[in-house]
Amino acid sequence: MRKKRVSIWGSTGSIGTQALEVIGCHPDRFELVTLTARSSADLIFEQALKWKPERVILTGAPDTDWQMRFKEAGIRYETGSEALMRAASAAEEDMVVNGLVGSAGLLCTVNAIRAGVHIALANKEVLVMAGGLINELLEKHHVDMIPVDSEHSAVWQCLRGESGESIRRIVLTASGGPFRNFSADELKHVSREQALAHPNWNMGPKITVDSATMINKALEIIEARWLFGVRPGQIEVVVHPQSILHSMVEFMDGSLKAQLSVPDMRVPIAYALSYPERFEIPFGSLDLSILHRLDLMPPDFERFPALRLAYQVLETGGTAPAVLNGADEAAVQAFLEDRIHFIEIVALIEETLQQHQVIARPGLEQILEADRWARETIGRLIRSMK
Repeated sequence: MRKKRVSIWGSTGSIGTQALEVIGCHPDRFELVTLTARSSADLIFEQALKWKPERVILTGAPDTDWQMRFKEAGIRYETGSEALMRAASAAEEDMVVNGLVGSAGLLCTVNAIRAGVHIALANKEVLVMAGGLINELLEKHHVDMIPVDSEHSAVWQCLRGESGESIRRIVLTASGGPFRNFSADELKHVSREQALAHPNWNMGPKITVDSATMINKALEIIEARWLFGVRPGQIEVVVHPQSILHSMVEFMDGSLKAQLSVPDMRVPIAYALSYPERFEIPFGSLDLSILHRLDLMPPDFERFPALRLAYQVLETGGTAPAVLNGADEAAVQAFLEDRIHFIEIVALIEETLQQHQVIARPGLEQILEADRWARETIGRLIRSMK
């Protein structure tokens, strides 16, 4: 059996490191082509020594000593975002695991799709920013995009063997983050350390803060609209604190399918890598004997207005989702740098959306310009608060 050739973009991040763990369970099935990171030279060097990829790319500005270290280790080494763009266009792999954070993954994903490479997508911002454009490219180049997010992987699995016309609604679950029981007043005093302490998942700082504000679920609503071809009104969210039931699909006959598993990202990563098959992974199975309850409750749109923004930008369309995403990235970074309070993240995003002049049918350049404008607007709004 021919090995599946895989590249991992963002191999030193949470998704990337777990993807390598999954691949390590079945080394006879996979061959690593490219590993990329922004600036984690030490870790990607260790990964390269262990996993022997054909190429390593650091898109940031690493110390020049690394050039010699990689050369001495016999590892092909490139730097700069242009190197990633070239690799994305080269079609040297069967699948890319896109574990990049934020809008950085959009252009290289476009290049990979145009080259006919299948995408295991953890970088939800790609579809948030440019869902319509991406779907057109997927169809044109006959490329599969398989979701890695646990919620969308759950929906993907529930839809196997079903037609899109049979969907009544998709129900995405949300843990509610660390503040699901906080009052509106308590949310005003949330610290950086509190926001980074997710009760169920081990994720990077940006997505952890997004989970705390529930903007992450807003982005997932937008992503679901493009992944599954449903109307915004067919997508609902329920709060499920245990993070065991990852999402559900209700069909036109009233039947409801759900996917359950332990809250471990290696499970949906493994499914994306093995699709359309499944293979065994030794990361534990769900112990039903200790599973006493599965709580499901409606989200509070007043305390967590980010969810409302998702439906608003889907209704508006055009460049609005790209502005939502860019504003969120800039606002979260400001929060992580202690320049704004937690409660101000979503408020600043909403103000940015209100100031934006929407372009109804944007091309790629206009989407990227909307993203840039949103970041600049967040910066200007923060400066005006001082």
